[in-house]
Amino acid sequence: MKHFTIFLSAALAASVVAYAQTDTILLTRQLDEVTVNAPVAQVTNNHTALTNEQLNQSNTGQNLPFLLSSTPALVATSDDGLGIGYTYFRIRGTDHTRINMTLNDVPLNDSESQTVFWVNMTDMASSMTSLNVQRGVGTSTNGSASFGASINMSTSSPHHLITSSPDSILASSVGLSFNGGMYNTFREMVGAHIVLPNHWRANARFSKVNSDGFLYRTASDLYSYYGDLGWYGARTQIVARFFGGSEKTGMGWDGVDYNTAYGVDGADRRYNPAGEYTVSASDGSDSTVYYPNQTDNYAQQHAQLFVNHRFTNNWSLSATAHYTHGAGYYEQYKRKKLSYWGLLGVEDRKVYGMYRKHLDNHFFGGVLSAKYVSEAIDMQLGGAANYYMGDHFGTLNYLEDTLILPIDYEYYRNDAQKTDANVYAKANWRIIHRAQEKLSLYADLQYRYVRYERNGMNDEDMTDLPLKVDFHFFNPKAGLTYQNRGHMLAASFAIANREPSRNNYKENVVYDAATGTYAGLPHAERLYDYELGYTYSHSRFAVGANLYLMDYDNQLVLTGEYNDVGAYKTKNVKDSYRMGAEITAGVKITDWLRWDMNVVASRNKILNYHQYIDLYDDQDNWNWVGQDSVVGTTTIAFSPSITAMSLFTFEVVGLTATVQTNVVSKQYLDNTEDENAMLRAYSTTNVNLQYLLPISQLDIRLLCQLNNIFDAKYANNGGAEASRFMDGSRCCWYYAQAGINVHAGFSIKF
Repeated sequence: MKHFTIFLSAALAASVVAYAQTDTILLTRQLDEVTVNAPVAQVTNNHTALTNEQLNQSNTGQNLPFLLSSTPALVATSDDGLGIGYTYFRIRGTDHTRINMTLNDVPLNDSESQTVFWVNMTDMASSMTSLNVQRGVGTSTNGSASFGASINMSTSSPHHLITSSPDSILASSVGLSFNGGMYNTFREMVGAHIVLPNHWRANARFSKVNSDGFLYRTASDLYSYYGDLGWYGARTQIVARFFGGSEKTGMGWDGVDYNTAYGVDGADRRYNPAGEYTVSASDGSDSTVYYPNQTDNYAQQHAQLFVNHRFTNNWSLSATAHYTHGAGYYEQYKRKKLSYWGLLGVEDRKVYGMYRKHLDNHFFGGVLSAKYVSEAIDMQLGGAANYYMGDHFGTLNYLEDTLILPIDYEYYRNDAQKTDANVYAKANWRIIHRAQEKLSLYADLQYRYVRYERNGMNDEDMTDLPLKVDFHFFNPKAGLTYQNRGHMLAASFAIANREPSRNNYKENVVYDAATGTYAGLPHAERLYDYELGYTYSHSRFAVGANLYLMDYDNQLVLTGEYNDVGAYKTKNVKDSYRMGAEITAGVKITDWLRWDMNVVASRNKILNYHQYIDLYDDQDNWNWVGQDSVVGTTTIAFSPSITAMSLFTFEVVGLTATVQTNVVSKQYLDNTEDENAMLRAYSTTNVNLQYLLPISQLDIRLLCQLNNIFDAKYANNGGAEASRFMDGSRCCWYYAQAGINVHAGFSIKF
């Protein structure tokens, strides 16, 4: 219990939001009108909505991807094996770099990598009041370039509309929580919501999460905070928000071989090769040691200022200004050729060196929207403009060699700027609006402009890569929704475009300085998204089915390879598609028992795929013997054909118990459909127990979380080299996940 400390943190999130904070007019109305009584999540066709209570039901310190495990078609992954350090997710096989994520309508995706690093925002779920997942193309308000899927999060509740007496909405409260579990995992938070005189409200949260990680030397030391101060008048709201965090995590992105990941022949599944090297003693013996500071270190701060004014019962205007600053580095001790660090003019030998790769970036901009709401039509006009500046540089701090280097020798530097602006107009017409029958038509048109510039050397091959690219995108969307006595039928079509990321350029482009020309420039992606869904809602049950076809032009697919910092490599494929059926259901069996489930069956294919594969004799000698090739229609990497979730909820006299099972079918590690480069299918079951103590005036809950109760030995992520040995085997790596692990704790709110 050496880590037991209670820190200041918010038990409640920010309180009230204006009209303009709602994700989409259409979605909000649908969720209000078509809902099972208290399901695990509100589901309408390709939308899933989660509340603060649902997000935090099993919150024991894991990052948000693992708290979304009940969402259809979502697969969460983790570097440390527990879901606490670096975590990611895919939806419908689409990786996190192509899932647009916003918080209070402000983009969260990093401008260059297009990723949200949840490790920088630990325990953010404690400050969220709602979260909406939209599979497929999102609406214009869901960030600047919703592509494949979108997630919109709010720290202010859309259900708390503007009233003439806002002080009556919530009462002041203070809360704290603590839980601890296996692998020295601890989460502590304390916070408050305060109603102040004259329409003022304030919220605060401080959280701390520590864990050794399932894998050796993947320990996490994470801090985060959230605070807001708002004035909520009858027609005007002004809210300032500040949140952020810092992290220090051990690296686990190197992965392990198949036998280790799956515990074959008693292999130690916790083995982690990061920072491993050999030292020789004076007697000639060798021993394996590990560099003690093979870590990632980063801090990020966010600031948002939201203003909303309702001019009439129909018209409202909202504006948000935002700023984000992030800075940090990761440190490694590895054996590299001297040329890797730009040390030329000497024998290019391999030596050990301790080096750091640094990042310092700034992101700021504004979001503006005007809304008109009436009985017959809802309209919204808006746009956003954002600017990003990022500096990347590396320092070589130690070299196991006779070469003499300056202190903190800088061996590379590059910088980037990105301008991202969009304007949109959308409307929802209620053609029929009767008590039992409704017919709505919506249209959404967006123009988006992107300019990306970078200068300086690549961090791996020391080549110069100046770049300036411009993109002009037109993203239209349209849909039709019909509702009648609990039945809802919806159809939609959308086109989305997305620019390549920093890594897409870095890993593929070759620049010829003599001619000023480029080779291997990646293309922007285009998606044609078709959705057709049906739901039926009853007082005790609901069922839904959604059919989708995502037809891609120049989709950037993962190849299975990654670079020395764990980032996956990609390449364009001309023709590809994802198609499938999503089935959701929820039923209240008795007053104390509820069952929710979803099943997604999909087909994810590349047409006319062609890849060359280097052949080697064996894994001992690595003698090149030629090339092989894969030609034809193949399955897209990391795209399971089946995902399923089952959740039973028991509620009896203050006790709430849930049993959740997730199933993920096999996934290929690259696009060759090679059974020797594959993640095995897996199933995990978690049990959550919560007991509300019968004490008046206090909300005291006891929590026990049992993860992977059947001790499944599985890996949820991995990679593969673009090579093959003569016996058919592949050089692959996997990320082992923890077996059974238990966490317990309590929360108090008063």
